[in-house]
Amino acid sequence: MREFSETELLLELEPVVAGELDRHHAVAKEWFPHEYVPWAEGTNYDGVFGGEAWAETDSKIPEEARISLIVNLLTEDNLPSYHHEIATTFGRDAAWGTWVHRWTAEEGRHAVAIRDYLTVTRAVDPVALERARMVHMGEGFTNSYDGVLPSLAYVSFQELATRISHRNTGKASQDPNCERLLARIAADENLHMLFYRNLLNAAFKLAPAQTMRAVTDVVTTFQMPGTGIEGFTRKAMTIANAGIYDLRLHIDDVLMPVLRQWGVFEMTDLDADGEKARDELSEFLARIETSASRFVERREARRARQAAGA
Repeated sequence: MREFSETELLLELEPVVAGELDRHHAVAKEWFPHEYVPWAEGTNYDGVFGGEAWAETDSKIPEEARISLIVNLLTEDNLPSYHHEIATTFGRDAAWGTWVHRWTAEEGRHAVAIRDYLTVTRAVDPVALERARMVHMGEGFTNSYDGVLPSLAYVSFQELATRISHRNTGKASQDPNCERLLARIAADENLHMLFYRNLLNAAFKLAPAQTMRAVTDVVTTFQMPGTGIEGFTRKAMTIANAGIYDLRLHIDDVLMPVLRQWGVFEMTDLDADGEKARDELSEFLARIETSASRFVERREARRARQAAGA
C-alpha cells in the first residue's frame, strides 16, 4: 500500500476541503460577542476611573467553574500560535488557506466574548487573568505532531474536547448568561470538529494505513492545547473532580464517538502496518478505560464521604 507525501495529501484532499467549506458556510450562524455580555452589570475597577478593586466575593460563580473559565479563555488566547501552526501545516493557498483564515476569524470571537463576560460580571480577578495571559502567550504553542494527517487527527479530537469543556463549564457556572454564551461558543467548536472529522474520514479512504497510524499516535499522546498554562495540572484536577472534563468524558464523549464515526474497528482494507496501529489503539483504549473507571469510583467515594460529613 503506497504512502502519500505531504504535498500529495494536500492536493488530494483539497477538493474535500472545498466541499466542506461550502457546507460550513451554509450551516454556520453569524453571531456577535457583544450580544452575549450583560453590560448593565458592569462597574469600574480601581485604576484610572477610580472604581473598586476586584474581590473574590464579587464572583457569583463556583470556584471550579471559574478555574475552568480561566483555562478555557487562556487556551483561546493562544490563537496567534494556533493560526501559525495550521497555516504552516495546511498552507495559505486555495481552499486550505480559505479555511485557515475562516477558522481563525471564528475562533477569534471566543476569547473576546469570554473575557468581556468575565470582566463585566467581575467573575475573576482581571489583574491575575491578564498576568496569566501574558505568561501563557509568551510561551506560545507548538504543534506536537508533524504532517497533515496527525494534525487533522489532533484537531478532530481537540475541537470536540473543547466543545465538551465549554458546555460543561457553562452548566457548572450556575449562571444562565454564562451558560448561554458558552453554548454559543461550543456550537462553533462543534462545526469545526465536523470539518476536520470529515476531512480525516476522506483521508482514511485515500490512505487507510497511513491515517490509522496518525490517529493512533495522536490518541495515545493527546494533550489539550492549554497544557502549557501555569499550574495546569492542578487546575485540570479541579476541573476533573468537578466533572467538567475528565478521562471518563474524554473516552465516552470525545474519543469513541469520533472513532466510531470513522469506523476504525470495522475497516478491512488495512495492510500489516495499519493493523498494527489499530491493535496499539485498542490496547491503549483498554488501559485508559481501566484508569477512567477507577477515577470515577474514587471521586464518587470521596463525594459520599463529604456528604456524610456535611
